[in-house]
Amino acid sequence: MTSRADVCVLACAEAFRGDGEILAAGIGGAVTVLAARLARLTFEPGLLTHDGVCLLTGDVPALGRPPEVVEGWLPFRDHLWLVLNGRRHVMLGASQIDRHGNTNISCIGDWARPKAQLLGVRGAPGNTRCDPTSYWIPRHTPRVFVPRVDMVSGIGTDRGACDLRRVVTNLAVLDFATPDGSMRLASTHPGVSVAEVVAATGFELTVPAEVPVTREPTAGELDVLDRLDPGRAREREVAA
Repeated sequence: MTSRADVCVLACAEAFRGDGEILAAGIGGAVTVLAARLARLTFEPGLLTHDGVCLLTGDVPALGRPPEVVEGWLPFRDHLWLVLNGRRHVMLGASQIDRHGNTNISCIGDWARPKAQLLGVRGAPGNTRCDPTSYWIPRHTPRVFVPRVDMVSGIGTDRGACDLRRVVTNLAVLDFATPDGSMRLASTHPGVSVAEVVAATGFELTVPAEVPVTREPTAGELDVLDRLDPGRAREREVAA
Protein backbone atom coordinates (compact mmCIF):
# COMPACT_ATOMS: atom_id res chain seq x y z
CA MET A 1 0.00 0.00 0.00
CA THR A 2 1.30 3.46 -0.94
CA SER A 3 1.86 5.78 2.02
CA ARG A 4 1.89 9.57 2.25
CA ALA A 5 5.67 9.37 2.70
CA ASP A 6 6.02 7.43 -0.57
CA VAL A 7 4.05 10.14 -2.38
CA CYS A 8 6.20 12.89 -0.83
CA VAL A 9 9.48 11.24 -1.84
CA LEU A 10 8.27 10.84 -5.41
CA ALA A 11 7.00 14.44 -5.53
CA CYS A 12 10.44 15.61 -4.39
CA ALA A 13 12.13 13.33 -6.95
CA GLU A 14 10.01 14.89 -9.71
CA ALA A 15 11.69 18.22 -8.97
CA PHE A 16 14.88 16.78 -10.53
CA ARG A 17 13.16 15.66 -13.74
CA GLY A 18 14.91 17.07 -16.80
CA ASP A 19 18.03 18.19 -14.91
CA GLY A 20 20.46 15.91 -16.75
CA GLU A 21 24.07 15.82 -15.59
CA ILE A 22 23.87 18.05 -12.54
CA LEU A 23 24.53 17.41 -8.87
CA ALA A 24 21.29 16.57 -7.07
CA ALA A 25 21.75 17.60 -3.46
CA GLY A 26 19.14 16.66 -0.90
CA ILE A 27 19.62 18.53 2.37
CA GLY A 28 18.07 17.96 5.76
CA GLY A 29 16.72 14.44 6.00
CA ALA A 30 15.85 11.08 4.51
CA VAL A 31 13.15 12.29 2.10
CA THR A 32 15.35 14.63 0.05
CA VAL A 33 18.25 12.16 -0.14
CA LEU A 34 15.88 9.40 -1.21
CA ALA A 35 14.30 11.71 -3.78
CA ALA A 36 17.61 12.39 -5.54
CA ARG A 37 18.54 8.70 -5.53
CA LEU A 38 15.10 7.59 -6.71
CA ALA A 39 15.21 10.07 -9.59
CA ARG A 40 18.65 8.83 -10.65
CA LEU A 41 17.61 5.18 -10.59
CA THR A 42 14.40 5.73 -12.55
CA PHE A 43 13.68 8.64 -14.89
CA GLU A 44 16.82 10.82 -14.56
CA PRO A 45 19.90 8.54 -14.90
CA GLY A 46 22.29 11.39 -15.73
CA LEU A 47 22.02 12.93 -12.25
CA LEU A 48 25.10 13.06 -10.05
CA THR A 49 24.61 12.00 -6.45
CA HIS A 50 26.97 12.03 -3.49
CA ASP A 51 27.45 10.35 -0.14
CA GLY A 52 26.36 13.40 1.83
CA VAL A 53 29.94 14.52 2.44
CA CYS A 54 32.52 14.75 -0.37
CA LEU A 55 32.32 11.64 -2.55
CA LEU A 56 30.52 11.42 -5.88
CA THR A 57 29.00 7.97 -6.03
CA GLY A 58 28.98 5.69 -9.06
CA ASP A 59 26.38 3.45 -7.50
CA VAL A 60 23.28 4.47 -5.56
CA PRO A 61 23.40 2.91 -2.10
CA ALA A 62 20.59 2.49 0.39
CA LEU A 63 20.30 4.98 3.23
CA GLY A 64 23.06 4.56 5.79
CA ARG A 65 25.24 2.37 3.59
CA PRO A 66 28.53 3.48 2.06
CA PRO A 67 28.91 3.53 -1.72
CA GLU A 68 30.71 0.65 -3.39
CA VAL A 69 31.71 2.71 -6.42
CA VAL A 70 33.25 6.18 -6.01
CA GLU A 71 33.44 8.30 -9.16
CA GLY A 72 35.13 11.34 -7.73
CA TRP A 73 36.19 13.46 -4.80
CA LEU A 74 34.32 16.71 -4.25
CA PRO A 75 36.24 18.93 -1.82
CA PHE A 76 34.60 22.10 -0.61
CA ARG A 77 36.31 24.34 -3.18
CA ASP A 78 34.94 22.22 -6.03
CA HIS A 79 31.52 22.11 -4.44
CA LEU A 80 31.56 25.92 -4.38
CA TRP A 81 32.47 25.95 -8.08
CA LEU A 82 29.39 23.84 -8.82
CA VAL A 83 27.20 26.21 -6.81
CA LEU A 84 28.57 29.38 -8.40
CA ASN A 85 28.22 27.93 -11.90
CA GLY A 86 24.69 26.63 -11.55
CA ARG A 87 25.58 22.94 -11.70
CA ARG A 88 23.74 21.92 -8.54
CA HIS A 89 20.04 21.50 -7.84
CA VAL A 90 19.55 21.67 -4.10
CA MET A 91 16.47 20.70 -2.13
CA LEU A 92 16.46 22.67 1.11
CA GLY A 93 14.27 22.96 4.19
CA ALA A 94 12.74 26.13 5.62
CA SER A 95 11.50 27.29 9.01
CA GLN A 96 9.46 30.01 7.27
CA ILE A 97 8.53 30.61 3.63
CA ASP A 98 6.47 33.38 2.04
CA ARG A 99 4.35 33.59 -1.11
CA HIS A 100 7.37 34.42 -3.33
CA GLY A 101 9.55 31.67 -1.90
CA ASN A 102 11.74 33.79 0.37
CA THR A 103 12.81 31.50 3.19
CA ASN A 104 14.13 31.85 6.72
CA ILE A 105 16.42 29.40 8.49
CA SER A 106 18.15 31.97 10.69
CA CYS A 107 15.95 33.27 13.50
CA ILE A 108 12.35 33.63 14.66
CA GLY A 109 11.24 37.08 15.77
CA ASP A 110 12.81 40.49 15.48
CA TRP A 111 16.47 40.39 14.40
CA ALA A 112 17.53 42.67 17.24
CA ARG A 113 15.92 40.41 19.85
CA PRO A 114 14.82 37.11 18.31
CA LYS A 115 12.68 34.58 20.13
CA ALA A 116 14.76 31.71 18.77
CA GLN A 117 18.11 31.33 17.04
CA LEU A 118 18.17 28.80 14.20
CA LEU A 119 20.90 27.68 11.79
CA GLY A 120 21.95 31.01 10.31
CA VAL A 121 21.70 31.79 6.59
CA ARG A 122 24.32 29.12 5.75
CA GLY A 123 24.58 28.66 1.97
CA ALA A 124 21.00 29.68 1.20
CA PRO A 125 21.79 33.05 -0.47
CA GLY A 126 24.31 31.58 -2.92
CA ASN A 127 22.24 28.50 -3.66
CA THR A 128 19.06 30.43 -4.42
CA ARG A 129 20.85 33.10 -6.48
CA CYS A 130 22.95 30.72 -8.60
CA ASP A 131 21.22 27.35 -8.79
CA PRO A 132 17.91 25.58 -9.26
CA THR A 133 16.37 25.29 -5.80
CA SER A 134 13.43 23.33 -4.41
CA TYR A 135 12.10 22.88 -0.89
CA TRP A 136 10.86 19.99 1.23
CA ILE A 137 8.73 21.05 4.21
CA PRO A 138 7.40 18.08 6.21
CA ARG A 139 4.82 20.06 8.20
CA HIS A 140 2.61 22.45 6.24
CA THR A 141 1.24 25.00 8.73
CA PRO A 142 0.55 28.76 8.91
CA ARG A 143 3.58 29.09 11.21
CA VAL A 144 5.81 27.97 8.33
CA PHE A 145 3.88 29.46 5.39
CA VAL A 146 3.86 33.07 6.55
CA PRO A 147 2.96 36.45 4.99
CA ARG A 148 6.46 37.75 5.69
CA VAL A 149 9.55 35.86 6.83
CA ASP A 150 11.34 37.24 9.89
CA MET A 151 14.65 37.20 8.00
CA VAL A 152 15.45 36.41 4.38
CA SER A 153 17.96 33.56 4.19
CA GLY A 154 17.10 32.09 0.79
CA ILE A 155 15.83 34.58 -1.78
CA GLY A 156 12.54 34.22 -3.63
CA THR A 157 11.20 35.10 -7.05
CA ASP A 158 10.78 38.76 -6.10
CA ARG A 159 14.45 39.09 -5.07
CA GLY A 160 16.22 37.44 -8.02
CA ALA A 161 16.12 33.71 -7.30
CA CYS A 162 17.83 31.84 -10.10
CA ASP A 163 15.31 29.05 -10.65
CA LEU A 164 12.84 28.33 -7.88
CA ARG A 165 11.24 25.02 -8.88
CA ARG A 166 8.79 23.60 -6.37
CA VAL A 167 7.85 23.27 -2.74
CA VAL A 168 6.77 19.83 -1.56
CA THR A 169 5.01 19.45 1.79
CA ASN A 170 3.16 16.72 3.64
CA LEU A 171 -0.05 18.07 2.08
CA ALA A 172 0.72 19.26 -1.43
CA VAL A 173 3.06 20.33 -4.21
CA LEU A 174 3.38 24.05 -4.87
CA ASP A 175 5.20 25.99 -7.56
CA PHE A 176 5.66 29.55 -8.79
CA ALA A 177 4.06 29.30 -12.25
CA THR A 178 2.17 32.60 -11.96
CA PRO A 179 2.64 35.97 -13.70
CA ASP A 180 4.11 37.57 -10.57
CA GLY A 181 6.08 34.54 -9.41
CA SER A 182 3.89 33.96 -6.38
CA MET A 183 3.11 30.53 -4.99
CA ARG A 184 0.55 28.35 -6.73
CA LEU A 185 -1.09 25.12 -5.64
CA ALA A 186 0.11 22.60 -8.22
CA SER A 187 -1.39 19.42 -6.71
CA THR A 188 -2.78 18.01 -3.50
CA HIS A 189 -1.65 14.66 -2.16
CA PRO A 190 -4.13 11.77 -2.21
CA GLY A 191 -6.74 12.26 0.52
CA VAL A 192 -5.97 15.98 1.01
CA SER A 193 -8.47 18.64 -0.02
CA VAL A 194 -7.75 22.05 -1.49
CA ALA A 195 -9.47 23.59 1.54
CA GLU A 196 -7.04 21.84 3.90
CA VAL A 197 -4.04 23.28 2.04
CA VAL A 198 -5.52 26.78 1.95
CA ALA A 199 -6.28 26.65 5.68
CA ALA A 200 -2.71 25.55 6.44
CA THR A 201 -1.20 28.45 4.48
CA GLY A 202 -0.77 31.86 6.08
CA PHE A 203 -1.05 33.84 2.85
CA GLU A 204 -3.25 33.82 -0.24
CA LEU A 205 -2.35 31.00 -2.62
CA THR A 206 -3.10 31.00 -6.32
CA VAL A 207 -5.51 28.10 -6.72
CA PRO A 208 -6.33 26.94 -10.27
CA ALA A 209 -9.88 26.00 -11.18
CA GLU A 210 -8.78 22.36 -11.45
CA VAL A 211 -6.18 21.07 -8.99
CA PRO A 212 -4.84 17.59 -9.82
CA VAL A 213 -3.89 14.91 -7.32
CA THR A 214 -0.17 14.30 -6.83
CA ARG A 215 1.05 11.27 -8.74
CA GLU A 216 1.54 8.07 -6.76
CA PRO A 217 4.62 5.89 -7.32
CA THR A 218 4.40 3.04 -9.79
CA ALA A 219 5.06 -0.51 -8.61
CA GLY A 220 8.57 -0.25 -10.06
CA GLU A 221 9.28 3.04 -8.30
CA LEU A 222 8.03 1.61 -5.00
CA ASP A 223 10.34 -1.36 -5.41
CA VAL A 224 13.32 0.95 -5.93
CA LEU A 225 12.27 3.10 -2.97
CA ASP A 226 11.98 0.07 -0.68
CA ARG A 227 15.46 -1.07 -1.71
CA LEU A 228 16.84 2.40 -0.98
CA ASP A 229 15.02 2.67 2.35
CA PRO A 230 14.34 -0.81 3.73
CA GLY A 231 13.91 0.61 7.24
CA ARG A 232 11.32 3.12 5.97
CA ALA A 233 13.03 6.12 7.57
CA ARG A 234 10.89 8.26 5.30
CA GLU A 235 7.79 7.49 7.35
CA ARG A 236 9.26 9.10 10.46
CA GLU A 237 9.86 12.36 8.61
CA VAL A 238 6.42 12.96 7.15
CA ALA A 239 3.71 14.52 9.31
CA ALA A 240 0.31 12.83 8.97
